[in-house]
Order: sequence, then C-alpha cells, then structure tokens
Amino acid sequence: MTSTTRLTVAQALVRFLSAQYTERDGVRQRLIGATWGIFGHGNVAGLGQALIEYADDMPYHQGRNEQSMVHAAVGYARQSNRLSTHAVTTSIGPGATNLVTGAALATINHLPVLLLPGDTFATRVADPVLQQLELPYAGDISVNDCLRPVSRYFDRVTRPEALIPAALQAMRVLTDPVETGAVTLALPQDVQAEAYDWPDEFFAERTWVVRRPGADPTELAEAVNAIRAAERPLIVAGGGVHHSRAEEALAEFAAATGIPVASTQAGKGSLRYDHPQDVGGVGHTGTATADELARLADLVIGVGTRYTDFTTASGTLFTGENVRFLNLNIAPYDGHKLAGMPLVADARSGLTELTQSLGMHEHRVPDSYVSEYTLDKERWEQRVDACYEADEIDVRPTQSQVLGALDALVDESDVIINAAGSLPGDLHKLWRARSRDQYHLEYGYSCMGYEIPAAIGVKMAAPERNVWALVGDGTYLMMPTEIVTAVQEGVAIKMLLVQNHGYASIGGLSESVGGERFGTAYRYQSDDGTYTGAPLPVDLAANAASLGMRVLRAKTVRDLRAALAEARAADIPTCVYVETETADTVSGPPPAQAWWDVPVAETATRPSAVKARELYERHVSTRRRHL
Repeated sequence: MTSTTRLTVAQALVRFLSAQYTERDGVRQRLIGATWGIFGHGNVAGLGQALIEYADDMPYHQGRNEQSMVHAAVGYARQSNRLSTHAVTTSIGPGATNLVTGAALATINHLPVLLLPGDTFATRVADPVLQQLELPYAGDISVNDCLRPVSRYFDRVTRPEALIPAALQAMRVLTDPVETGAVTLALPQDVQAEAYDWPDEFFAERTWVVRRPGADPTELAEAVNAIRAAERPLIVAGGGVHHSRAEEALAEFAAATGIPVASTQAGKGSLRYDHPQDVGGVGHTGTATADELARLADLVIGVGTRYTDFTTASGTLFTGENVRFLNLNIAPYDGHKLAGMPLVADARSGLTELTQSLGMHEHRVPDSYVSEYTLDKERWEQRVDACYEADEIDVRPTQSQVLGALDALVDESDVIINAAGSLPGDLHKLWRARSRDQYHLEYGYSCMGYEIPAAIGVKMAAPERNVWALVGDGTYLMMPTEIVTAVQEGVAIKMLLVQNHGYASIGGLSESVGGERFGTAYRYQSDDGTYTGAPLPVDLAANAASLGMRVLRAKTVRDLRAALAEARAADIPTCVYVETETADTVSGPPPAQAWWDVPVAETATRPSAVKARELYERHVSTRRRHL
C-alpha cells in the first residue's frame, strides 16, 4: 500500500519544489533555489502559509513589485547557467498581471522562471471575488490567461490531484534547454488551501538531467565541408554559447581554425576581448571590424543565436554575393533561420565535434585573412581608447567616459548589468569583456527597469562577485523599488546611475527618423507645448538615498573615478550618481556601424521627416532575403 501524507496543495507544492534538482556534466544543484512573494488574498492563506510551514526547506525573499521579482529570478537563473532559478508567487488580479512583462522577458531570452500566481475560486462559491475579471462569454477565463502566450508551459490547477502531472510537466520545461522560459502554474485560492492525501513518492528527491545532444553525422559532415570551402568565414556567437558553457570550446575552435568571432548582445564575452579571434559586437551596435567582416563573409557560422534584427542590421548586413549560413543551435527552429544549414546540437558538443573533424584535415583560414582582421581589431581598440580617454578630469564626463572609468576599475570578477536606453549600444561597441559572464545585457526584450532587480538576483547567485547595475534616469524611474529589497536583505549591489534628462536613446532615434525628439526629454514644457524647457528639478540621488541606499555623487571625471572605487569596495548597497555631458552623442562614439529598420512616415510635410524618408528608402533598397 502506498504511503501518503496529508497536506494542502500549497504545502505539497513547496515540499515538491524543494526536492527538485538539476544535473549537467556531473554537477548537481537545486532547481528552485528560493521563492519570491508578495501576498494578497489570492495567495496569503495558501502559499503564504506553506512558505512559513516549510521555511527550512524553501528560502523566501520579499519583493516590492511583481515584475521586479521575476527580473530578480531571471538574473539568478542566468548567473546560474539556467540550472537553477527562483519561483515567484503573487495574489490574483494586478499582482498576477504584473507578471506578464517579466514572463515575456524570460521566455524571449530562454531563461527559466516559475510563476505561481493566485487565481479565482475553482469552486466559484465566491463569484465574482475581489479583483476578478468577469467575461460574459467565458466563465473559465481569469486574468492569469494573459500569461499563456508568454509562458512556455501554462496550467491551472483546479483540483488537488491535478498538481502532480502539472508540477512534473513544469519541471520538465524548466530544465529543457530548448523549451525553457517562463512556466506558469495558476493556483485558485481555494484549491491552494485544500488538503489531500499525497503519495510520498511525490516528495522524493528528483534529478532532472540537462541534455547535451551531439550533432547528426550527416549534418556534421555537411558543416565541415562548408567550413573547408569558405574563404572568409565569420562566427556569430549568441547567448547559446553562454547557456551551454561553450566558451572554452569556442575559443579552441577559433584558435584552431583562425576564424574570427563576432558576438551578439547575448553572446558578448563568449571570448575575452583580447582573444586574437574576438572582433567584438556585430550588427547595428557592433564594431566596424565585425560589421565589415560580416559584409564580406561567404559563410556565417551562427552559434546559439536567434539572428534578431539588430544582429542582421534588419537584413542589410550580410551582403556577400554567395553568402551561406551554418547554424549550430540546440533549437531546430533557430537552426533553420536564414535558409541556413542546420547543425542541431548543444553548442559545446557541436563545437567540439567541429574542432575534431576539422583537425583531421588541419583546416585553417588563410594567413592574409587573419592579418586583415587582426589589424582592423587593433584600429578599433584605438578608437575605444579615444572614446574612454578624458583629457580633462575636472569636467563633467560624457557617457563614454563614464564607461571608460568603470572599465579601468573592474577585473574579470565584476559583472555589469544593463538592458535599455543608450547604454546597450555603447556597451556592445566599447566594453571589454574580461570573463564569460561579466557582460550581462538583457537585450532580447530590452526591458526598462530590469537592471536593479536582476542585479539582486545575480548577486544572490554569486555573492562573492561585484555586481553593477548600469541605469539611466529613464530606466531608474521605471522601477527603483527593489533598492528597498537590496537594503533589507543586505545584497550589496552597486548601481551606476547616469542622469541625462530623458530617453536619450529614443531621442536620438526619433531625430534620425523625423520625429524631432518629440516627447523624449524630461524637461518643462515650452510655450509651443513641446518639452524643450529647462530640465526638471528631479533629484534621483536623493530618491535612491531615501530608499536606503548609500549614494556617492560625482560631478567630474575625477569625482567619478574616486566614487566608483569607493563603491566597488563597499559591502552595502551603494549608488554612484553622475550627470553626463549632454553633448555626448546618443549611441556614443563611434556612431552606428550598420542600419536598423525603424519605418519612417511615407508622407509628411515637415522637412525632417521628408529627409529621413529619403534616407530610409536608400537603406531599404539594400535589404536582402536569404533564401
């Protein structure tokens, strides 16, 4: 006879989650490291009570915003190589719908997070309950259904016994390297508190092995032939290199073949910046070196990349007459993009197999090709030095000089986090990544507000590291509330808060497409109704201090260098606040090296829009569909 234990659904779920593990390459770790929660009537008596009941088994973290809690969990998951993550529980209503943005971010970036929103009564004895959405045409829909399209797996547990298959499927998806993303188990508040006799096997430790599939022999042979036939191959390293921990395999492959490696935002750091084959970021925000190689490449070897519009310059970058694509990706969907030859495999396994197969033929690109990109790489580094250099140190810094001051201070143990604004473009072009996980850019969703909570999650996963959240004023005003969490839990993140009085990135984009920077500055209104007056008297440093963070104000380059050093040594949450020179260009010098398609008004009377449309049509004419 099967032994059972009588628990509520919420208690059973917490016990189950605390017994789940992952294993890859012989390393075993806990899958759900902790649970974040904000409580309301939809989860306080269910999961809230269960987390108290099993506090020794499941650590709990108190958040201030539901979206922020998801970002913190995602930061933790990325720093943990997708092998461990956090759960997030909310009440019904606004608490649940606040999860949607975070869920979309997690799913787009292929990062696991478990969402446990409360739901309305399954029995409908209280109908409508507080915060319930009523739809006359459907009685079985709640606001949690908003999470369906942004979740890789969704289930609503309307009966206690339904938790068993739902929980197992949830763990399967969280640990699947192809399918992973946001996983949602919607939990009606009455079911959470309902008791059931659970089979004890449900609570036994369970290890989910994360696969490393190798390449199909036929696909591998075709890939080897394509590489051997190429005269100007280029590797585009994406986030899959990091997810697979394939950095060393990539370095060996690049060194053995001499093939240069460009990187997407998610893939930057796949090689150290000083590796001979690293040529920097590629695409709209890429380096001149990488983008010129991309234009002339006859074979593009994508490793773990989705080929977004920034990477391909909206289909205008890879212009070689006979260019072909070889796509090493664990996801078949991405492996077939751009009509490429798919090499469906784990990135590390696939790169190792390619290196071994090519090594049998001692294949290497011509020395002239290596000399060409090596010289271009040296020239680009000189341009980076010029951007970082500050001839005067008692003046307000430009944004590039802010990054230069930080670059001069950090070592390979530091982690920098960013997601939105003008900083991603500057960082992709200029930042010198010193380790595989130093560069943490969330650019799949480019979500404003991600940086601070994500930094908390990263610091929780790597408490020995210095973790920097790089935040512009627009992003800061979106979501600063988790500063309180960092202070409460003693998570000593560093925040570099850059004040440039508005949405600098979108302002520059607006100007380039004929929008005349309309509605992008944080300024008073002028007589003509535009926001072109004096800057608003908003003191963001004082705001951060009011939330409990230590704040260091820097007015000059000299101040900035001292403040960054002091912040790096601090053992409490510390902010460095700096106002940048507004004359600094939007994307930071050097300018964009490739195009990005943002459609311009086809008809207009204002001269700026007419001129922008003419330029747009010239760029569009160079777009190419790779078939």
